[in-house]
Amino acid sequence: MRGVIMESAGVVRVEERDDPRIIEPTDAVIRITTTCICGSDLWPYRGVVPVHHQVMGHEYLGVVEQIGSAVTTLHVGDHVVGSFCISDNTCEICRAGYQSRCVHGEFVSQHIGTQAEKARIPYADGTLVAMPGKPDADLIPSLMATSDVLGTGWFGAVAAGVGKGSSVAVVGDGAVGLMAVLAAKQLGAERIIAMSRHPERQQLAREYGATDIVEERGDAGAERIKQMTGGLGVQCAVEAVGTEQSLMQAVDATRPGGHVGFVGVAHEGVALPMDKMFAAEVHLFGGPAPVRRFLPELIQLVWDRKINPGKVFDLTLPLERAAEGYKAMDERTAIKVLLTL
Repeated sequence: MRGVIMESAGVVRVEERDDPRIIEPTDAVIRITTTCICGSDLWPYRGVVPVHHQVMGHEYLGVVEQIGSAVTTLHVGDHVVGSFCISDNTCEICRAGYQSRCVHGEFVSQHIGTQAEKARIPYADGTLVAMPGKPDADLIPSLMATSDVLGTGWFGAVAAGVGKGSSVAVVGDGAVGLMAVLAAKQLGAERIIAMSRHPERQQLAREYGATDIVEERGDAGAERIKQMTGGLGVQCAVEAVGTEQSLMQAVDATRPGGHVGFVGVAHEGVALPMDKMFAAEVHLFGGPAPVRRFLPELIQLVWDRKINPGKVFDLTLPLERAAEGYKAMDERTAIKVLLTL
């Protein structure tokens, strides 16, 4: 089969890889029909984290081709959405709603890589969710979003305590930040402030429910939000970037007693000034999103055409041109790239 390999920072190729096969009775092999490039894929692409001949990709739609003898909830021919984290969905941690930390868990990006024609999915019953049927072509981008970026933005809003009547600030105008805006709207937020400097992303944020746009960053951005909220700050903030500046911007924009949900992937060197955190007196909660917890609900919302998260995909390329997609996202000429097979 063909699959994307990141040979080194900035070097992306599509190469022949071994076809996957059933190894454990809980496995499934799927034929991938659609995949995409994630903002987190840019960290190794930019050399922020080391990379050498790494399989790439962790967001995927597919059709089940084979199942192991212990798989009970899936059938050959099912159209499925998969989470970016492998989970059995039965351990104590999974049952508590944190499938991204399953005791049998692993990240799909580590050894599987779904920017490819096929994939072996361990713990298929706990990782894959069958769609109600064969999806209409126009629903594919939105269903693709549920695999990670929508579920991550949704978790960010949930972690931030967003509910009916909330005031919310979203730090980060990439795909996850835009999905957090959508999620905040769906969860009943009254005021949603998107922090963005890019006109095309501002427009999409407004389509998803943003009531206000703030272009300032850092201390100036936090101060602007306080001015807009009677000097108090918002009740909820979602951080969707992963840098120290973005997280502190979210914290500083939040009122005492408020909640910050952080879902931006942080890397080595990101640290928090604990004196400021102590004084802020905010709730801080986040991490890798347990997308599997939300997948059934999100798939149904898309299937019923109640939400359209697929608008975040503003460039579609065939898998063989994946390198162009990485370049476009790195240069910010695309928000998120859909890869077709």
